[in-house]
Amino acid sequence: MLLPPLSLYIHLPWCVRKCPYCDFNSHEAREAVPEAAYVDALLADLESELPRVWGRRLESVFLGGGTPSLFSPEALDHLFSELRARLPWRPDMEVTLEANPGTTDAGRFRGYREAGVNRLSIGVQSFDDDQLRQLGRIHGAREARVAFEAARSAGFENINIDLMFGLPGQTVAGALKDLAEGLALGPEHLSWYQLTLEPNTRFAAQPPVLPEEDTLWDMHTAGQEHLAEAGYTQYEVSAYARAGRPCRHNLNYWEFGDYLGIGAGAHGKISLPAEGRILRRWKHRQPRQYMEAARSGEAASGEHTLTREETVFEFMLNAMRLNQGVPLALFTERTGLAPRPWSPCAARPWHGACSPMTPNAWNPPNWAGVSSTTCRPCSWSTAMQPLEFVSLICPHCGAGFDTEVDLTTLPASYVEDCQTCCAPILITATVDGGGIAIHARREND
Repeated sequence: MLLPPLSLYIHLPWCVRKCPYCDFNSHEAREAVPEAAYVDALLADLESELPRVWGRRLESVFLGGGTPSLFSPEALDHLFSELRARLPWRPDMEVTLEANPGTTDAGRFRGYREAGVNRLSIGVQSFDDDQLRQLGRIHGAREARVAFEAARSAGFENINIDLMFGLPGQTVAGALKDLAEGLALGPEHLSWYQLTLEPNTRFAAQPPVLPEEDTLWDMHTAGQEHLAEAGYTQYEVSAYARAGRPCRHNLNYWEFGDYLGIGAGAHGKISLPAEGRILRRWKHRQPRQYMEAARSGEAASGEHTLTREETVFEFMLNAMRLNQGVPLALFTERTGLAPRPWSPCAARPWHGACSPMTPNAWNPPNWAGVSSTTCRPCSWSTAMQPLEFVSLICPHCGAGFDTEVDLTTLPASYVEDCQTCCAPILITATVDGGGIAIHARREND
């Protein structure tokens, strides 16, 4: 295994209003964003990660959210200065900031440029005001155009626009009109992707009427043709770029590179060749909990060393997103593994007799306190995850949300705020017969 390029992802979790389709770790800012305290937490988080990456250089930085453009240019300037003091940066490093057209202006863009941001990703989503209202966006089509021009006037020469198709009630003509308006602005990069209804979102709880699959296919293929005619090359499932302008940061993900993840809910992947393993780490999701934990050097809520099977699966899951694929040699270089014939049952235990619906398929039936579990039909064994993500429904507002449950310390109960309505929820996890019962209730029920 060779050391791959190293990137840095920074999660800034606050937004003005959570969109009904959004399943990211974002939280409505009901009061002033605690910029200084959060930047301090980010730096403390990074300090705890540094021993694993000493001597390595950053190839890219990406600030995602949430709405990172809620943070002031001064806060980002301070953050970048401290980052440079801790990690060397590639001389021509790509530094991307996600921006919402409803939270920016020309002065703010100039400040970001001066702080060191050199690539913007503007979340337009649509140029149709009715669609933007349905999507819960805080901006209109005019604000989107003004934001793009303001970014150009501030000196940004590398701008991505996010556009969705397959919106509620949208026709092929409507989708192509959106795309034409985006192309008319002349961005260097365009993310053209289909709206999907994700679990734990308001759209999942109250789904809008979306176009039929045949219509979606027509939108997709017609959009591909328009983008190609306009000089944009599709290099990934939903990414189109002018020559020399693909997103370096995202390419590093898809080519199974390494990345540090700092911020509330951020995930990271680090290769440790001397130890012969690849480590994934993730951070506490709730901003308040994250900041408190980071100050005490405990920003991470969990970590996991990838098994051989997980490494193969994750490499291919990412590589297959790329239109050109990847060289076979990169597989060995990034994973430390030699290619071998694929065995379905060894790769995933739910083939044939190993269906997850098979009664009593797992040993031991009582999971509490155990460190591993084995599939009876095929004897496939896997380590138990100390923390597992589960999806629940808020008993207050009906929205879905994700949480982490420690399966090795049952029974357990704790209180967590809903990501949508911010009301407290009592979450309980208990052993129930041969499985685990997890419930979300009102705190006082």
